[in-house]
Amino acid sequence: MKKLASAVVLICAALAAGAEKKPKPGEQPPAHVGVVERVFHPKEIRNWRGAQKQELRVVVWYPAPVSAVEVPQTMGPHELPLFEAGMASPNAPMEPSLKPFPLIVLSHGTGGTAMQMAWLGTALARAGFIAAAVDHPGNNGEEPYTAEGFALWWERATDLSEVIDGMLADENFGPKIDKDRIGAAGFSIGGYTVLELAGAQTDVSLLYDRCLKQPDQILCHVPEMKSVGTWQQVLAQTRKTSGASLAASADSYKDVRVHAVFAIAPAVGFTLTQESLRAIREPVEIAVGGADPIAPPNENADYIRSNIRGARETVLPGGVAHYTFLDTCTAAAKTRLGVYCADAPGVDRDKVHQQVAGEAAEFFRRALQVK
Repeated sequence: MKKLASAVVLICAALAAGAEKKPKPGEQPPAHVGVVERVFHPKEIRNWRGAQKQELRVVVWYPAPVSAVEVPQTMGPHELPLFEAGMASPNAPMEPSLKPFPLIVLSHGTGGTAMQMAWLGTALARAGFIAAAVDHPGNNGEEPYTAEGFALWWERATDLSEVIDGMLADENFGPKIDKDRIGAAGFSIGGYTVLELAGAQTDVSLLYDRCLKQPDQILCHVPEMKSVGTWQQVLAQTRKTSGASLAASADSYKDVRVHAVFAIAPAVGFTLTQESLRAIREPVEIAVGGADPIAPPNENADYIRSNIRGARETVLPGGVAHYTFLDTCTAAAKTRLGVYCADAPGVDRDKVHQQVAGEAAEFFRRALQVK
């Protein structure tokens, strides 16, 4: 598939793989990282949200032996990559271990892709986790967007539950996953998605009414939506095709197998009901940029943290915004992709990724009791 085809690049990769920071005396050396793709075909009837391909495409990062040769992962055309996505060894064997590995499922933001979670997936794998990121049907950059992919955002939780099903049933990964240590992490509306797995429920009228009355608000016309029309057009199309899903918008999509949730710059958080947030007992941690205009902390991360007992929140200062949590842009991308690469002066995206990924790994170690 084209994502991994673009990941294997440049002869200097072997040199880069060997230039890893050496552990201090007594420290456990970090694992090398393997990466593969999976395609899952759920047997149950489900809502594909208008997607052309009725399948769940997944990128999996996992601990690999130190002999695995890592190469740069990239996104975009092979000859002119747009995003740098860490180092990994395509199709490497899994690191031998007497203990099964914890599994973390990952959810990308609106219009993104599984590979946009590579900065986090590779870091989690290096820390000893298996990380599986899905392309959400109808709302990912690998195929045309659909109105339903944007409008039926509560359906995303079903994708992650079925990725867990697929990973546990996989002949290679299944036997090596610790079924009692499964977590979820997501960015933007992916942050909302993983909170659903913990039991958060949605009142869609809070967003629908806002966008009908105030369509100029940025969350009602995020850049990714320009190809599918205005919010009114999106809703009109969705009402024609997806009545059953609309009727189920307030349902619970809790997955009892998920025992910890890490939400990064969660969007549409204000649509989550206080009652459902207050009922969550799983550990929850949140990271957000203090300068986020897409998912302002006061009505998203702050609101979520204040309603979940024991939830912790890290607000990153210094101009860290929403798209800082996308993969790192190449020089070519910075001239072509505008807002997705336009970090504020002084913001080092790689350092932000390193900090947040480190916090996520430590959170999951603690919350899932990984030894």
